[in-house]
Parts: sequence; C-alpha cells; structure tokens
Amino acid sequence: MQIRLMDEASLSMWVGLRSQLWPDHSCEDHILDGQHILSCPDKYVSFMAINNQSRAIAFADAAVRHDYVNGCENSPVVYLEGIFVIPEQRGHGVAKLLVAAVQDWGVAKGCTEMASDASLDNDISYQMHQALGFEETERVVFFRKRLAG
Repeated sequence: MQIRLMDEASLSMWVGLRSQLWPDHSCEDHILDGQHILSCPDKYVSFMAINNQSRAIAFADAAVRHDYVNGCENSPVVYLEGIFVIPEQRGHGVAKLLVAAVQDWGVAKGCTEMASDASLDNDISYQMHQALGFEETERVVFFRKRLAG
C-alpha cells in the first residue's frame, strides 16, 4: 500500500471514496471540491491510500486554517477536514498512515497543532481520533434561527 497525493489522474477514485463519506453531496460538488483542493496546494491537500491492486481504499482531506480553531492555542493549524477508510480495510493502520501524511504536510506549512472534529454520535470516528493521539478539547452543539426575509 502507498499513500500519495490526490491529483487529476486520481480525482475520480477520490470522488468515489468521498461519496461514501458524504453521500448527500452530488458527484459534481465532489469534483468541484477536488478541483479546488488541487488549485490551492498551499492551503488544501488530500492524501489517498492505494492498495497493491491500485485500488483507492481511503482518503484524508486537510486544510491549513489561520482563523480560530476550537481547542487550539496557535495559528496556523492543520485541520483534518475528513477521513474515510473503506470498511473492510479499517483496523489495519490505514488511517494512521494518512494522518501521519497530513501531520507532516502541516508541519511543513508551519503548523504546530492539528485539529479535527466528529459528530457527537460518531463513535467510530471518536475511537479513531483517540487511537491516533487526538485529545478531545470540547463538545459543541450548533444552533440556527431562520430569519424572515
């Protein structure tokens, strides 16, 4: 298995993985997100795990954030925007390799902290974050109020 950067040639494999993590987004939206990541390499990155049969089995998207990041003390922060490993490959260290690649990329961008998030009910993600050395910093619930307009 190898970890490599997502590029134009692997964009369709990346979209296939990303569609499994975020199925409510259209294929076109995923393609646009991928093109945006590729057009801003100083701010965004996506790494993919490719198995020995040249099949994409996982990805991790990340960004360098200069704004306030909950629970962090410094800026910039490398932010793990999304990570997904196909179910049959979970528990084999794939996420660890992807997070290490994101971490190295963040350090090269001047980051001294890495952050991420997960839904309160996403126990699998919570366990993965803890296993990879993340510490919980806070819990938050977002609210919305519709305004007449």
